[in-house]
Amino acid sequence: MAMRGKTHVIRTLGAVTGAVALAALGGGAPALAAGGPHPGTPGTATPIKHVVVIFDENISFDHYFATYPKAANTDGTKFTPSPKTPRDVDNLRTAGLLKHNPNQYLPKRLTPQQAMTCDQNHEYGPEQYAYNAGKADKFVQNTDSGKCSGGLFGEPGLVMDYYDGNTVTGLWNYAQHYALNDRSFGSVYGPSSPGAINLVSGQTHGVISTDPTSGTENPKQTAKPDGYAVQSPDAKGVGTMINDPDPAFDDCSGKDHSSKNALAAMQGRNIGDLLNTRNVSWGWFQGGFRPSAPWDGKQGHYAQCRGTTHTNVGGAAVVDYSPHHAPFQYYKSTANPHHLPPKSVDEIGHAGQANHNYDLTDFDAALRAGKLPAISFLKAPAYQDGHAGNSDPLDEQHFLVDQINHIQQAPQWKDTAVVVAYDDSDGWYDHAFAKPRNGSKDSSTDANGKSTDSPACQSGPAAAGGYQDRCGPGTRQPLLVVSPYSKTNHIDHTATEQTSVIKFIEDNWHLGRIGDASFDARAGALTSMFDFRHPNNKQVLLNADGSVKSVGPIRPVKPVRTSITQGAAMQNTAAVDDQSGFPVLPVGIAAAAVAAGATGTFFALRRRKEQGAA
Repeated sequence: MAMRGKTHVIRTLGAVTGAVALAALGGGAPALAAGGPHPGTPGTATPIKHVVVIFDENISFDHYFATYPKAANTDGTKFTPSPKTPRDVDNLRTAGLLKHNPNQYLPKRLTPQQAMTCDQNHEYGPEQYAYNAGKADKFVQNTDSGKCSGGLFGEPGLVMDYYDGNTVTGLWNYAQHYALNDRSFGSVYGPSSPGAINLVSGQTHGVISTDPTSGTENPKQTAKPDGYAVQSPDAKGVGTMINDPDPAFDDCSGKDHSSKNALAAMQGRNIGDLLNTRNVSWGWFQGGFRPSAPWDGKQGHYAQCRGTTHTNVGGAAVVDYSPHHAPFQYYKSTANPHHLPPKSVDEIGHAGQANHNYDLTDFDAALRAGKLPAISFLKAPAYQDGHAGNSDPLDEQHFLVDQINHIQQAPQWKDTAVVVAYDDSDGWYDHAFAKPRNGSKDSSTDANGKSTDSPACQSGPAAAGGYQDRCGPGTRQPLLVVSPYSKTNHIDHTATEQTSVIKFIEDNWHLGRIGDASFDARAGALTSMFDFRHPNNKQVLLNADGSVKSVGPIRPVKPVRTSITQGAAMQNTAAVDDQSGFPVLPVGIAAAAVAAGATGTFFALRRRKEQGAA
């Protein structure tokens, strides 16, 4: 969970651009593009040349789509569905579970005024027990948050509640115009870090705990495995990740290395390693990645990130960067420990000192310059990532709309697929259960005497690779594909999971599989969400409240000259020479201004400091 604090609050004048990233497209078969009017582009199996994965936080499918496409329209933003909307969506409404439900409380609609709620229990074991071997009737007893504090909305049985299209209007409208999957699950049960690791490698086994005082470039393994960072360790201390330890190769981990908690390092390969082998450009772009206090170049010193915060709709200041949401920082081969910036826009997505890990502003610069990497993973600053407790559906919507609008107005839109996916369900109620395809027999017990793995997981198929604590698929989450090649107003029922995203990337760029019992081998394909022979060729722009602003054909857009410049505190910001009048306002940057040379337009950034307790 992202940290809160009233430290240095950085605000932009006007709307914050954030940064995009719609969840990456899952498995694609090379044959799909053959024979059609849009053959696969050189080097790819389909016409898709760019995948942008927007990876948001902690939402179950029923929490956002329980009544889709029927909204109450009593408050919030009005939503009117197309009469051609498919009726076979699997949600609480169609399953008859709104008024007749086996759980202790009935599901209730949350209003836009109740956007800021407390976090639910979304740990590996409790989520298993909430599903109760498919009965899905023990959520209140296992994952409900109980009482809320700090001005957050709560009520008895909050874990059962849901929003509709009057609050999450943007996602409902993207589903209306593009493709929505109602059978997408977490690759395993549990919280954010395992979900993020599954997104990039499909393998949560291979973690070791490291000493936080030993540095970030070459951290030392702790003599005794940490019980939080590593589950079921072997004789060498190698086990499985089921919790949210911070990454070992990151200066900003452990509250800027002020904590003594063990950090986690992953062994094995991830999708970045495969992409590097084939020289395919890629990058992970995250809000707040540019440090508020840069590394000074001295051994044993660290960059700091906690000085960059934003305020959510509830008025709480939230630190932008959350280390345990940055999966490539767990692997030495794909980490940028000191949060070094790229030296130029041309370097973004390629080898360089940033090693494929960037700030969201770098994505903006590459996008506008027509130099978007083939693969981009986008992570919102914590106040906009949707994670209950520090974020909310309204702030999340602002980020999604802002970024997808930017992508659709960029030169690369004609051959781009944006995937919107989630790292976990937060424990929010969802009635759909996926029978375990990978079992686990971890019989260690918690404080209540319950074994880590539920009976359903312990009786499931043998653990792949012999690696315990990877029971799954886990909870159901939303998955959308927004693309000129996605089907229109389509609900896909293909069983998919988080690792389906990298399976699509692997197949589209002919990368092969990760191996070592990675779930990419079993993951369902995303290809049925596309129609490569009959592209929709649409540009759907939304307003900030999620309502539709315009629907039209794709408009040609010329790249603009962009550059990476140094700010006052050696923090970088994207400078845009843009004659379109469309500003790029960086998020969480301490620079004084962004100059737009050709137009003479000056986009000022104001940095305001607020003193207070962390």
